[in-house]
Amino acid sequence: MTTTQPSVQLVSDLVNHIPEFRAAFDTHVFNQGGVLPHVFFWDVVQDTVRSFLGESPDTADWRRTLDFLEEQCGRGVLGIDEVIVTSFLNDLPYPDEPGHAITLQLGPVMAARFERIRPGG
Repeated sequence: MTTTQPSVQLVSDLVNHIPEFRAAFDTHVFNQGGVLPHVFFWDVVQDTVRSFLGESPDTADWRRTLDFLEEQCGRGVLGIDEVIVTSFLNDLPYPDEPGHAITLQLGPVMAARFERIRPGG
């Protein structure tokens, strides 16, 4: 019996919970030959910020994505936290970039982790 890594399970759960990520996931798996959570989350960040800015109405609503990730981050599972912190929070726009205000919308768990990795925003 194989056990799915928590980071791969996170990607699977995200796509199942927010189906708007399915096309990006399918393209990712085809191009990468499997699931690479840190790489996939680059697309998640880009789509989430585009949604926040109102630039792409066909992407997942940014609030649903933040809510899902907040819940997952609150579980305290090492592989999950690593992906969310390293490849989502750390890749959010910086203060001089469009969409930076999304960082003010983070839930308490992600906001604390964001403050720890990027104290200046």
